[in-house]
Amino acid sequence: MLSSDKIRSDYPKLIEYFESGINNPEKSIAHCILLYGNDLNAQYQIALEVARMLNCKGTHTTDCECLNCRWIRENNHPEVRTISKIDNKPSDDDAKTVISIAQARMIKNDLLVTSEYHRVLIFCDKDKDGNICPLNEINFPEAAANALLKTFEEPPSGTTFFFLTKDKTDVITTVLSRAQSFFVPSKLPEDRDFSIVKDIMDDFLEIERSQVLEFNEKLSALSQEHEPLTILTQMQNYLAEVIKGGSLSRAKQYEFIKYMKVIETAKKEFAVNMNPQTVFETLSLNMVL
Repeated sequence: MLSSDKIRSDYPKLIEYFESGINNPEKSIAHCILLYGNDLNAQYQIALEVARMLNCKGTHTTDCECLNCRWIRENNHPEVRTISKIDNKPSDDDAKTVISIAQARMIKNDLLVTSEYHRVLIFCDKDKDGNICPLNEINFPEAAANALLKTFEEPPSGTTFFFLTKDKTDVITTVLSRAQSFFVPSKLPEDRDFSIVKDIMDDFLEIERSQVLEFNEKLSALSQEHEPLTILTQMQNYLAEVIKGGSLSRAKQYEFIKYMKVIETAKKEFAVNMNPQTVFETLSLNMVL
């Protein structure tokens, strides 16, 4: 977990903006905040730091030891909650791959009860290892989002919602229109490697439609040796490198950007545990045909 001091040094202007709104009685921060960018962990820590500032009852410094600040540092505050497909679900909710309508109903009911704390609900996705992942229209489906729209629009006093995503267009427009959006630039080293997929992507540039099954078989074979998400990221890296090379016509650049979006969709499908064979078959068809 990143410390308050680290988050503040990495994102001084963003934290300063929220701090100014929280501390100045004539200002306020939005009750719906969308953070987007590649570093989901940084987004999550920013949300926790804002939650800490909203709930601090002590010195209002980064090293404050009041109960609220300690709870939030330990990610154990009763009213600062993560909402994902695996967090804060009703006991009888059998929707394992999405934020569900049952969760939406539970949230609405919980917010009917007054609280002495400032409630902060952080909407995100998580992978099987518990890592923070971005929201999209697959893991935060329209039905669940729409069930909460009135709550997002008119939340109870002392309630703030955060939405964490890679691209703000991945969240349905009715949620996006109700949120104030902030880009969170990644401080992580950029992964540019495409060594695993270079051979099949070199072949892809010359592929005929009749060879789509062969392309799919090569992808499937690679997935037996490497993580599917690693393969997909390297495919995007390869395409990005070709685009940056400047040898493509404008029409071809748009085509390659379309391929990158198709690959991003495949990533989202893997994130909700779709069958790998089905995902790669669909990907191959969408890229070749």
